[in-house]
Amino acid sequence: MAMIEKIKRNFLPENYKVTDWESLQPYLDDLKARELNSKDALHQWMKDVSEVEAVIGEDAAWRQIKMTLDTTNKDYEEAFTYFVMEIEPKLKPYFFELNKKLLDCPYTNELDKDVYHPYLRSVKNAVELYREENVPLQAELSVLGQQFGVISGKMTVEHDGKEYTLQQAAKFLQEPDRELRESIFRKIAERRMQDIGELDELFNKLLKLRQQVAENAGFDNYRDYKFKALGRFDYTVEDCYAFHDAVREHILPLQKKLTEYRQKKLGVDIMRPWDGSAEPVGVQPLKPFETGAELSDKSIKVFDKLRPYFSSCLTTMTEMERLDLESRKGKAPGGYNCPLPETGVPFIFMNAAGTIGDLITMMHEGGHAVHSFLSHDLELSALKEYPMEIAELASMSMELFSMEHWDVFFTDKGELHRAQLEELERVISVLPWIATIDKYQHWLYTNPGHSNEERTKAWLDILNEFSTGITDWSGFEEYRANLWQKQLHLFEVPFYYIEYGIAQLGAIAMWRQYRENKDQAIDNYMSALSKGYTQTLPQLYETAGIKFNFSSDYVSELGNFVNERLVEMGLK
Repeated sequence: MAMIEKIKRNFLPENYKVTDWESLQPYLDDLKARELNSKDALHQWMKDVSEVEAVIGEDAAWRQIKMTLDTTNKDYEEAFTYFVMEIEPKLKPYFFELNKKLLDCPYTNELDKDVYHPYLRSVKNAVELYREENVPLQAELSVLGQQFGVISGKMTVEHDGKEYTLQQAAKFLQEPDRELRESIFRKIAERRMQDIGELDELFNKLLKLRQQVAENAGFDNYRDYKFKALGRFDYTVEDCYAFHDAVREHILPLQKKLTEYRQKKLGVDIMRPWDGSAEPVGVQPLKPFETGAELSDKSIKVFDKLRPYFSSCLTTMTEMERLDLESRKGKAPGGYNCPLPETGVPFIFMNAAGTIGDLITMMHEGGHAVHSFLSHDLELSALKEYPMEIAELASMSMELFSMEHWDVFFTDKGELHRAQLEELERVISVLPWIATIDKYQHWLYTNPGHSNEERTKAWLDILNEFSTGITDWSGFEEYRANLWQKQLHLFEVPFYYIEYGIAQLGAIAMWRQYRENKDQAIDNYMSALSKGYTQTLPQLYETAGIKFNFSSDYVSELGNFVNERLVEMGLK
């Protein structure tokens, strides 16, 4: 059973809530002034700092959750904006001083290196990067980044007299009726095109501010700054380029094979943009569930078949109302699992519309949620701030682990087979897209001051490099030239995307391990996730029983494994 308890407060009053800076500052002053004259004093101080971080972190998380649940609610937007503009900028100088205090304390050297090395490495990195003049710029960037959700949340289309969010409308692109698919695709494209100018303007503001942050910190460009800020200690820019090349060489041919298989199945001479998710005439799209409640109930059953601990995590979240799964107007796009560091029980946000994609998203976010539960008992909040390369391994592995138990959603064996094939199609197709977005980000931030036209040309060059060339985009050239605007990460969390690719390769390796020995693979998975960030990435992957590797040879090896599975499933 996933037993989880809210962190007991020893430093802050139990009834304390973050309302304004004046009420919070005295506690930070205490931490800043406290004398660390023994190892025990250091240890208690670290626990008190952790408690404050957890309380502030949970408050900030709820502000963001509420705003994404209803982007039309001005009170939620104002509460979020107040935190990032009035509280967070005042916190940063204090945490800079607290980090320096930790590094300067002679007893820090006596901390267990096996546990604290990754954390202390991150603290040192943060101190080296901190610049007071960047604090207001980073606050402004946080507010601007959220405008992407506000703009996107307003996008709807009409079909048969009903209004649909773009996430809801996308389910029609799976329908056998090709005319219907084309009509819906055109409506979605036209709606997105309406906001191209506004999103370009927003992005230009973000680019300019990010470049200024980089220059303030002594970097020529934001790419190099962000690599350090993200704590990418275990791989380099050159490794990212090697990943791009390996995906193009070894994964793109698999994507082409899958696209040709779908084209043959559909019986169309020319693949068009509205055919990529479609089913042949006479075959209805997969409908694994109708409501959010049905999705959560069936997900609990799937997780229970893997390991009862996993299902108990989702059950606890359901009981605590930590799930909001269905798409609706005014809700921000996308999906996420948001850790809540004090209570420990995370929140899953989704825009489900009853599709197979929604089922996959639920498995994915459920994997993140399990990670939150497994790492909650670590002593310090900072030890739970694991890198995204392990966080996404948790979620993507759960997708693949859970596949053979999707009979909970699909009682018909034929439909189950289709669903599993669709998941593998997604696993393969996402890797070239990840390489596209990541390589594009490298270009964006190493070419500061570029024009919109130069940006479009760079996008199309990179997009074409990672495209199969099978789909005919005639008539939608301008829409394709702006497809990057769909990617939330570019606006809200720059450079956070290759982590998905690294973790996707890791998840394939985890699935290979799972097929060889299910119980051992799940044990290794849980062991790695329970470590939080007390190990480096290569160590965490080793604990999980796999390699932290994205060389050409390794990518080829994993691609061959997936291809063998596809052949097993009847895809010659």
